[in-house]
Amino acid sequence: MRIRAALAAVVLAPLLLVSTHASASSVSTPNKPCGVMKSAPRYTHVVWIVLENVGYPVVGSHDAPYLNSLGAKCALATNDTAVAHPSLPNYIALTSGTTQGVVDDLDPSSHPLAGPSIFSELNGNWKSLVESMPSACDRVTSGSYAARHNPAVYYPSLEPYCSSNDVPLSMPLHFAPAFTFISPNICNDMHSCPVSTGDRWLSRIVPQILVSPQYRSKSLVLFITFDENDAQASNRIPTWVIAPSVRVGQKVALAFTHYSLLRTTEELLHVALLGSANSARSMLKPFNL
Repeated sequence: MRIRAALAAVVLAPLLLVSTHASASSVSTPNKPCGVMKSAPRYTHVVWIVLENVGYPVVGSHDAPYLNSLGAKCALATNDTAVAHPSLPNYIALTSGTTQGVVDDLDPSSHPLAGPSIFSELNGNWKSLVESMPSACDRVTSGSYAARHNPAVYYPSLEPYCSSNDVPLSMPLHFAPAFTFISPNICNDMHSCPVSTGDRWLSRIVPQILVSPQYRSKSLVLFITFDENDAQASNRIPTWVIAPSVRVGQKVALAFTHYSLLRTTEELLHVALLGSANSARSMLKPFNL
């Protein structure tokens, strides 16, 4: 019996090693958040972080080491474009599939927007985390809070959810809703402060997402993008795609727009495609989502 047990142990040992190795290789960490799965799981949570104005020049910038490290560890859309200038119409396009004729950055009192949005499609299963917003669902720009960077407050139909779902960003971060929109303040989003300031902010925020229960259970996709590019007429922006099934270091040169990000999010969350998202190129297959 002892001989049989010893032989069994010898035979099983390599299998156990293979099993352990396979299990370990599928575990994501902040240092290896992507490339831990060959095929995409069923993602049920999407997080956006929207930065401001710098656009594509941030790629390769010495002032953004953390952001560029994410490109090396995960994936980057290299041919993405914003759809308008200034900021606000881009936020409206991102969340509703159309700029709705908005051509300025005025507060919500000037632009009460009708029609559906990614927020209304989710029936309360969303959160906007807005840094430096004085109080929940604040519709007036003040200090380092810009209402124009907080699209949820422009949709009056969201009023029943606004005070509980559109809230100041605070720690610790939680990502239980299907969709989480994160808006840094006008310093940390690179709008009014150096790129390096925003990069340091990301280096504190993104790791919290990567160790969240949702990311570790392989159910969360993170997108980091810019509202627009003030430096280039092409309005070219980078978009980082971070998820366990995304290929490490992948660069995708296919043409995308803000409507592509909206479409991809709606596809992941299984809701209807809004406006120009219907005809936009999806990011699902190119990024192995």
